[in-house]
Amino acid sequence: MKNGISFLFCLCMFLRADGQDREVRDTVRELDNIIVEYNKWEQKINEVPNKIVRVDMKEARLRNPQTAADLLAMGGAVFIQKSQLGGGSPMIRGFATNRVLIVVDGVRMNNAIFRSGNIQNIISIDPLALDEAEVIFGPGSLIYGSDAIGGVMDFHSLKPRFSRDGKLLVKGSAFTRYSTVNNERTVHADINFGAGKMSALTSVSYSRFGDLRMGLHGGQDSYLRPEYVRRINNADSIVPNQYPRVQRFSGYDQWNILQKMAFRISETESLQYSFTYAGTGNAPRYDRLIQYRQGKLRFAEWYYGPMIWRMHQLQFSSKKKTALYDESKWVTSYQDYDESRFERPRGSASLIQQAERVTVYTLNWDALKEAGNAQIFYGLEGNLNKVNSFGMRKNINTGETVPFLSRYPDGSRTSALGAYLTYKQTLGEKFTLTAGARFSYNTLHATFDTTFIKFPYERVDLRDAAPTGSLGLVYRPKKGWQLNMNLSTGFRMPNIDDMGKFFETAPGLVTVPNPDLRSEYAWNIEVGLARRSFQKVNFELTAFYTILDNAIVRRPFTFNGGDSIIFGGISSAVEALQNLGRANVWGLQLASEVYITPKLIWQLNANWVKGRETDDASDIQVPIRHAPPFYGNSNLRYTAGKLTAEFTLFYNATVRAEDLAPSEKAKADIYARDVMGNPYSPSWYTLNLKCSYPINRHFSLNAGWENMTNQRYRPYSSGIVSAGSNIVLSARAVF
Repeated sequence: MKNGISFLFCLCMFLRADGQDREVRDTVRELDNIIVEYNKWEQKINEVPNKIVRVDMKEARLRNPQTAADLLAMGGAVFIQKSQLGGGSPMIRGFATNRVLIVVDGVRMNNAIFRSGNIQNIISIDPLALDEAEVIFGPGSLIYGSDAIGGVMDFHSLKPRFSRDGKLLVKGSAFTRYSTVNNERTVHADINFGAGKMSALTSVSYSRFGDLRMGLHGGQDSYLRPEYVRRINNADSIVPNQYPRVQRFSGYDQWNILQKMAFRISETESLQYSFTYAGTGNAPRYDRLIQYRQGKLRFAEWYYGPMIWRMHQLQFSSKKKTALYDESKWVTSYQDYDESRFERPRGSASLIQQAERVTVYTLNWDALKEAGNAQIFYGLEGNLNKVNSFGMRKNINTGETVPFLSRYPDGSRTSALGAYLTYKQTLGEKFTLTAGARFSYNTLHATFDTTFIKFPYERVDLRDAAPTGSLGLVYRPKKGWQLNMNLSTGFRMPNIDDMGKFFETAPGLVTVPNPDLRSEYAWNIEVGLARRSFQKVNFELTAFYTILDNAIVRRPFTFNGGDSIIFGGISSAVEALQNLGRANVWGLQLASEVYITPKLIWQLNANWVKGRETDDASDIQVPIRHAPPFYGNSNLRYTAGKLTAEFTLFYNATVRAEDLAPSEKAKADIYARDVMGNPYSPSWYTLNLKCSYPINRHFSLNAGWENMTNQRYRPYSSGIVSAGSNIVLSARAVF
């Protein structure tokens, strides 16, 4: 810590002495003219009534995130939970997993098996192939329908570029990165060929991550990995870990491929096809591999099989004005997902595999019409999800395989239809009013296989209609200042994971499907104050309050007339997801930027989120599971000539034992212990230094020192301990 403070002091003194240099950086723009993607169309940020965080890709290249989850975390506004290195589950305003929405190039990524437990699908997005990204906070159901309760993460991949001078345009880049803490080796290349009417873009990335090493200082010894299970002479043996700070069996590898082809039909119309592929290798689930039962490691193997995501997309855009619209977009897409999980308890020869394939068909039409000082946004959406699921048990000694219970009903499906309209009116120079409404109609169908479990029902059919809306007002009392208020509603239709999953929650406890489940509904209010000034002091303060009614919680249940069943040879209590809950979430978000000198900028992000929800076991209100502790970052960025350097402090507050959600207290394996022996999440900080230096206009070097004081810490609710001191080196070439 002393070394970090000394470094910061020396840097500030140097910059103070250099403060007479008042050059204005040409990368700074008038902040009132910042453009964001809101309602699927570009709009000025000072006309938008709710909080949006725009991910600056230039800053992202300086910070060098390993995954898209790390990209969001480094911004300081989104909290990321990790059960394993090959993962990352965003938490936004107290909601997570299937209550927040991921959108890629205008297409929703959430599918019918996005679960309420932590998910890792966001790492399928390649941060090296992004053109821009934004986080829209608060319910986004008006535009995107189900799931967008906490917020929307909107990613836009690289765009094909056309030639403007009649010559063939050839542009591209190559990138490589190495990180010491997990022996990361990443390579990336992209190339664009553009003519006047046609262009093609190809992007390829590959990363290999070794086992992650935790820090040395702070943190309890319970975070260490003192031993692990190895297969020796056809028997599971617990062996000592020679390097306890190395989290054995946490590494994985990943491929990302993006291919786009664009056709300029006319000056006002264009057509684009894109193919996206993301695939991981086996990704060990680290939090399960460190579980103990009766004083010994529980699992010999627990890993996710290759997570594959493929998306084909065809987009037609028109700026040809008609009576119905001034601009419109048609987007149709086909996605398929492959996921699987493998587990084998220590001492058992049976490896259980459950695998799923989800195919998703979507069609969207969005239009914009201007009328004087007003804009009308409207559109239609339809999507269909089909789920195939199977299970298998394999004897690892003989190779014999037999069918096993599938995780979901095979052949189940969901569908959704929606129509929305938003009206935006500018009232003079000071006011902007936005109002909108949407109507959604969702269906779900599942048929249960009674081969392994005698279900008391053969099928589930659910049909649900959901109206949602929003009303927002922006007031600009004078140039650079903004006051805004937004009222919005959202909903989440139960998916196949909610309605059809049969699984063992814990030894002696089984969750069964509930055919009577219905949608959750959210009501949200937020108010914000912002000041945006050219190279002076900028800040944004937002307060919000969200109510989730009819919330889905897990409660005791009956199955075939009884409150328990025989499963896996033992009597297990029965529970099911039910609409018996209510959640209240509130908080403050602060972002500020101070130009100390034209060369030195100080930035701050701070997030305070609190909430209460109905307990899974009783009708009492308890701390909400997905509300992280107070967290954020603070950084100093210095630019002089070609050099850019950023010194950053990341921090998290403590979550005391009495403030942990009951579901988190049950995860004793991942939490520290207080003086009373109760699980809790300690506070932590890291100091980080990143530098970028372009050798010339074609070649640049980046270097970073993360967690400079080598802290040992585990973020709230995470199963894996975060990285210790890490040196990151990268090089980029552009042409």
